[in-house]
Amino acid sequence: MSTSANTTSESIKDKDAGRVYHTECTGAALVTARAHADEKGVEEITLFGSCFCPFVQRVWVALEVLGIGYKVDEVDPYKKPKELLDVSPKGLVPALRFNRYQNPPRSLNESSVILEFLEDLAATTTKRGILPPVTNPSDLDTDARALARLQADHVNRALVPAFYRYLQAQDSEKQIAAGQDFHMALEGLVKLLERAEREVVQATAGAAAGEGERRMLRRGLGLWLDEEVELGWVDVVAGPWLYRAKIVLTHYRGFRMPEGERFSRWLGRLFEHPAFRATCSTEQLYLDSYERYAFNRPNTSMVANAINEGRALP
Repeated sequence: MSTSANTTSESIKDKDAGRVYHTECTGAALVTARAHADEKGVEEITLFGSCFCPFVQRVWVALEVLGIGYKVDEVDPYKKPKELLDVSPKGLVPALRFNRYQNPPRSLNESSVILEFLEDLAATTTKRGILPPVTNPSDLDTDARALARLQADHVNRALVPAFYRYLQAQDSEKQIAAGQDFHMALEGLVKLLERAEREVVQATAGAAAGEGERRMLRRGLGLWLDEEVELGWVDVVAGPWLYRAKIVLTHYRGFRMPEGERFSRWLGRLFEHPAFRATCSTEQLYLDSYERYAFNRPNTSMVANAINEGRALP
């Protein structure tokens, strides 16, 4: 990946127009949401989410990839309706409600925890996965899964906070510094992708592993590998922020994605993957919904407040 990304951040091109966040999906995401609407009435899992939220999208993509039945309930997390608070004590999305359990009710929140749950659920139901599968209790299997989780940890600890710091920075000096931090987070992610390829995929070339095991390990590492067609753990975890960076950071901060043939090819395949594209709204929804972050309006969100105060994300 080239290090020549634009981090000099142009000034915001227009003034705060007072656009408000959307409360309903648009485009392909709306089609998908309606296909999983409440009137279907048969699915055991309800996904509580908001159309603009990247934490929600990572869970939504996972549900699509794993083939787990669900229905969608779009809520306004800033109004914190009772049905959301019942499943998420802080009123944050995403959250899952398990509809077969009523007394007592059962639910789950926090996107990273939900992803682990869905992976475990799919292993015993749909037989699909986004982590490298454990075909045998071998070092290669466990290393591949650990490296995928290491990539996700980097996304959560470095890439996601850097995205919000960059978007919320107001003066030019802070925008430049935040843009450089975001670019460094992208570089760090690429290094981890390359490490997994080197230590797992390339290592199997001369190992005793059979072709079937090598194929399974490659699949679990996702679309970074050109021969793969299924999303992997890091694709699902990082994709929503990479997609918003392409739209929102480009518009409000003049950011350009790092140049590099392989990096660009990875993003293109990720954004066009059917399971990912099915959960994406139109670009205007994101531009409208993230304007309040770009101008750092007071009380934008709990995430924005945490970034402003230098605290961990909620």
